[in-house]
Order: sequence, then C-alpha cells, then structure tokens
Amino acid sequence: MKYQVHTQNGMINRGNWNKIKNCMRKAKKGEAITTGFLGGSITQGSLSSTPETCYAYLVYSWWKKKFPEADITFLNAGIGGTTSQFGVSRVEDHVLKHKPDFVLVEFAVNDDNTEFFQETYEGLIRRICKDKSDPAVLLMNNVQYDEGKNAEEMHLAVAKVYDLPMVSMKSTIWPEVEAGNIVRSEITPDNLHPNDAGHELVARVITDFLEKIYEEMGVEEGVPFAEGFPNPITSNAYENSLRYQNHNSDPETAGFLADTEPQKDIRDIFRCGWTAGKVGDRICFWIDGTGVAVQYRKSVRKPAPIAKVVVDDREEQAVILDANFQEDWGDCLYIDTITRHMEAGKHKVEISIVEAHEDDAVPFYLVSVIGSK
Repeated sequence: MKYQVHTQNGMINRGNWNKIKNCMRKAKKGEAITTGFLGGSITQGSLSSTPETCYAYLVYSWWKKKFPEADITFLNAGIGGTTSQFGVSRVEDHVLKHKPDFVLVEFAVNDDNTEFFQETYEGLIRRICKDKSDPAVLLMNNVQYDEGKNAEEMHLAVAKVYDLPMVSMKSTIWPEVEAGNIVRSEITPDNLHPNDAGHELVARVITDFLEKIYEEMGVEEGVPFAEGFPNPITSNAYENSLRYQNHNSDPETAGFLADTEPQKDIRDIFRCGWTAGKVGDRICFWIDGTGVAVQYRKSVRKPAPIAKVVVDDREEQAVILDANFQEDWGDCLYIDTITRHMEAGKHKVEISIVEAHEDDAVPFYLVSVIGSK
C-alpha cells in the first residue's frame, strides 16, 4: 500500500547543503563514495524482513540509482538498544575509520529528550563534523508511534547550532498515524520498529529530502563553519569518549578473564570484554577523562551475578551493576553512567563481584568501560 505522507514537512532544519551537494557532485562524476548510517535498532534493520528492506539500505539504493556510474559503498553501523552516549565512543571504529563521504545519524528514539542526551548527542555530532574525512552529515529523527515521543527537541537544538540538515518522522509519518490516516499496526507491530512498509515510509521521507538537494545541486552554498567551528551549547564532556576493552587496555585483574574470542562484526556485541563469576573477583582501570560509564550484559538467563563499581575509592558512591535483565526480548548491552563532570585527569575505576549464586546461568560480562572527556 502506498501511504500518503507530507514528506515536505520532514525538513525541520534546512541546514547547510554544501557538503551533501559536493558528495553528490563527486558521485555524479563517477567517483567512489561511502555512505554510512549510524543509529540504533531501526537503523540496524530490526523488523525489516530482509537487510535490503531496511530504510538505511533503501536510502543507499537511492544513491545507487541516482548515480549509477559511481562505486557506492554501504556501511550500516546500527546497533540495537544503543544511544548517542555509546555512539560517540564507537563512531571512530565503526564509521569514521572507513572515511565516509555521507553519514546519516539517528538516535532520537533511543536517547531520552533530556539535557544529558543533548550533551552526548552534541559530542557525537562534533566528533563527526571535525573528523579529517569531512563527511556530509544528515540528521534524522524516528518517533514512537503510540505517543509521538522522541528526543527531537534536544537534538534539533544541536542541529541548528551546527547548521546541519535534519529530517523528522514526527512531522511526517506521526501526524498521519495520529489522524488515523495510517493504521499504526500496518507499519509497526510494536509501536516503535517499522516493518517493511514502515521502513519504506521512513526511507521516502529521507530520499524526498535528498531529491530536493539533488535538484539544487548546481546552486552554490556557503562553506560550513567558514567563520569558525561553533562553540558547544552543552558542557561537551563526551566529544572525545573512549571505550576501554581488552584489546586497548591493560587493567589489573583478579578473577576477571579476558574474552579472546574473535568478534565477528560490530553486532557481535558481547566480545572483547571480561567475564567473572565469584564474589571478590575484581578488575581495576585507570580512566583518563571527566566521566565514567560501564557497559555490561544484562541477561534474560537467570540468575546472574551482581557487581559494583567504585570510582576513586569512594565506596559511599558505589553503583550496583545487576546483570539480571527484567525484560524478556533478549540479552541487553546495558550502559550505566557512573560519574559525570569530574575534575579532568586519571581516575581509578574498580569493578568487583558482590553477589553470585551456585546456579548462575551466565557469568558477569563486562563489555567495556567508557571514559568521557
């Protein structure tokens, strides 16, 4: 079914089109380009029937059809259940090292509409825009189809400061769902993840916007950041976030064992970390930065061990890391923010097992420690 949506309402921030036009000009000349997509489960393609019916692949297909003489690479860096807080720490390894020409970023339904996620999102956007590959950036917001919620308010403020184009499903698809013109269950079975019809709608909003840019490709635009890179609107403590895993760190360990099984791809998420399962097992890092977050596995297989994390020996501020997941959809790559906006420098981060059981179904799996700065 061809649903009618007002895709012209999708452009909630025009932004500067110079870099996207340059990317199109490059492709029109037959030069190779790389298109990257960074986001959560919807970008990954959750609930699309095939990888080729995901919105990200459909947008890539638009580039292929529009510029048939160009060698265009598709890079899907979507990982389900992840936010821009994780995104900024992984964007270098998962996207930027591939020297992309075009990057679409989407975290609007995984981020909450809070100042915290505005700060992590701004850090991500700054990191991409300042990268030496100098990619064209398009920002996109999905939406929750039951209540119309997303992080658009906070993300849009960032888009405006950095003069980046942003398109929205909240201003295009959601109004038609709310009005009853689109039956929600026909485009999403869970009010969040699109099915094939929903992915097609999302892709259409994006490609219609790209068509507008294509039609004006011959019109010159000002150079972005010609007057200097913008000052941050937040405390900007996440732009240079770094993940500490067993291949790039050497923590002190007592009972925590490094997982040396090779990682198949970026969605093989429980890899490159450490496991432990006995009370008293511990691991200690020295993290350079102003904030600490811990990524670990919350498992549907129960019981599972419980750990705690202590920063700079401040036991009274210990945070519990409970590996027992209360949802039933599968194991979760969970991230706990432990500290924020500390004094810059190296901080001691110690994680120890405080509760274990003889019948534990799985060990505690520490995926990474993230230092933000």
